[in-house]
Amino acid sequence: MPWDALANSALAIALAMLALWLLSLALRNASIVDIWWGPGIALGGCVAWLSAGAAHPRGVLLVALCALWALRLGGYLGWRNTGHGEDPRYQAMRRYWGKRFPLISLATVFTFQGVLQWIVSLPVQVGAAAPGGAALGALDALGALVFAFGLAFESIGDAQLASFKADPANRGRVMDRGLWRYTRHPNYFGDAVAHWGLFLVALSTPHGWLTALSPALMTFLLLRVSGVALLERSIGKRRPEYAEYQRRTSAFFPLPPKP
Repeated sequence: MPWDALANSALAIALAMLALWLLSLALRNASIVDIWWGPGIALGGCVAWLSAGAAHPRGVLLVALCALWALRLGGYLGWRNTGHGEDPRYQAMRRYWGKRFPLISLATVFTFQGVLQWIVSLPVQVGAAAPGGAALGALDALGALVFAFGLAFESIGDAQLASFKADPANRGRVMDRGLWRYTRHPNYFGDAVAHWGLFLVALSTPHGWLTALSPALMTFLLLRVSGVALLERSIGKRRPEYAEYQRRTSAFFPLPPKP
């Protein structure tokens, strides 16, 4: 196990989060941490790869795939959030904690997300920093294909939703077209699939199986914590039609809609 590379990755993520926290204080906007979620994960993998000096094809593949995913997600969230101020979640925290919010946000938002970034980036860290120069094989190809499917699925889902919201005629309506006809959260499903793809590539390395924690944790977070569960607690109140949409449409895995 490339422990030095993993330690350097953790340090890089920690320093980046500290700098981001200081910037959030100056901007009075903790939402910037969400934009950094993907790039922070890519940072962890890239630092581990560079620290180990592993120039084998698998390392290049993993870092490239993760960077592509991170740039897409970070760019999309940056475009979506620009000009909308601080996310209501952080505004509520700011009101509740008052003057204690800066330190509370450092611990519960920035540090916590930094730890999650390090865990989620483990397949890239371990796979890219593993010694050896073996040629890419069938498992690497399968992982890359699974990743590509997930990335395409979440990208198309995000693009379809953005186009739907851009039409004033759809204000207050429920998006149930395109991929959203088959799953209520195609962006979250695609995101989870992409992380399982990275894991499959890392699985070709000696300790790759240990990194299954990463996609498992990511899937759990998307289903039960920050994704599906969090969003659906409030969306029904804002869109009365959503209850019927929930009845006929799968929450996560794409399935034919119920009649």
